[in-house]
Amino acid sequence: MQSFNSGQTRPFLALLLFLAGCANQNVQPTGEVAGFYPIYAKTSLGMLDVKSFDVYQNKQDLHILAAGTAKAEDKDSQLRYLHSSDGGKHWSEPVIIKTHTPVATTNIAGNDVQLAVDGNNLVAVWQTSSDLPGMGPLASAYSLDAGKTWQAGGNPSEVTGDQAHSDLVVDGQGVFHAVWLADPEENGYQSLRYARSTDVGKHWQASKKLDDSTCSCCWNTLKLTPNGELNVLYRDMKPRDMALIQSKDHGDNWQQLGLVGKFNWQFDGCPHIGGGLAVSEQNGNTAFDSIVWTGEPKQQGLYHLHSSDNGATWSKPYQLGNQPLHADIAVTADHTLVAIWDEREPEGASIFTAKSNDNGVTWTKPKRLSHNGNSATHPRVVATPNGVLGLWTEKQSKQLSQWAFAVID
Repeated sequence: MQSFNSGQTRPFLALLLFLAGCANQNVQPTGEVAGFYPIYAKTSLGMLDVKSFDVYQNKQDLHILAAGTAKAEDKDSQLRYLHSSDGGKHWSEPVIIKTHTPVATTNIAGNDVQLAVDGNNLVAVWQTSSDLPGMGPLASAYSLDAGKTWQAGGNPSEVTGDQAHSDLVVDGQGVFHAVWLADPEENGYQSLRYARSTDVGKHWQASKKLDDSTCSCCWNTLKLTPNGELNVLYRDMKPRDMALIQSKDHGDNWQQLGLVGKFNWQFDGCPHIGGGLAVSEQNGNTAFDSIVWTGEPKQQGLYHLHSSDNGATWSKPYQLGNQPLHADIAVTADHTLVAIWDEREPEGASIFTAKSNDNGVTWTKPKRLSHNGNSATHPRVVATPNGVLGLWTEKQSKQLSQWAFAVID
């Protein structure tokens, strides 16, 4: 495999000062958000324009993979890697990953670069470019030394063609699992695909088709249960509701668990909106909490649903927000739910969050995380032993995007 060096990681303090310099007055929140969280920072991570990012939690550590252009004339993006051991209060200096194949600028919010981490072993997956504009296969890289150096990995798919909207996890045995959308048969619509790697992304086993027809451009969410079951939340074709599929044997066989929110949305286009899924163990059972969006005219909006029986049945949908679109959800060790979403406003879009302590039966009043007047979008949320962290991309009017995060106590 080809090898490419990416420099050394410096102490946490270096990036903390770097973030403070980039964020200026935004390091400390003001106005209606003051006192809700101790840190609100924005940074370009040394790039001109942050287009995409992923966050992955490995025990108490958080790991970030970000993509963006370094110069205005760049036709491809760069990859940056950084990590935090205290829930996002301090970060390592970004490591530049010199990739073996281009990182296409189609890796944007909603079609994000992906990262999974198992101790010192890391795997990154992204969409590369091809001769066809806006299309390309997947590519990967792996690191065996905690992200200091990276080598070229294999494509999770054994065929070429357009492959996008991937997600990536690693299980307790160190096996990496990937899902994505592709149409290798050239049917004219996308299908949900899956593959796994037992050697840290160097090679991938033959892929499987999990669903023959799906929505063409909504992100997929791949999650592991505490007992190692694989779960994929994705947008189905007909109806255009979110669906859940599960494997109890490490990806060998898969079972459809049905729709997550039966809105019966009939739509021939693509909303570019996936969903969020949080997994926990309650009273010896696997519990799911999902956050999904529907465009069904009579029910349009963002909803939370809870399942206490491993996805077999779901609670009545609970609507969140006023004009929300993209969302995520996390559950803390004490079973507090934290939902996060972006919401359209007269001047841009802002990030909001709400909490529930009763499996989503009731929710706190939404609180703003980002400043009014900016365009903040596609948030993620993770719950760590050190607190809850919200992450998103944000830009001011006529400015380029930065990576933003807020530590939520």
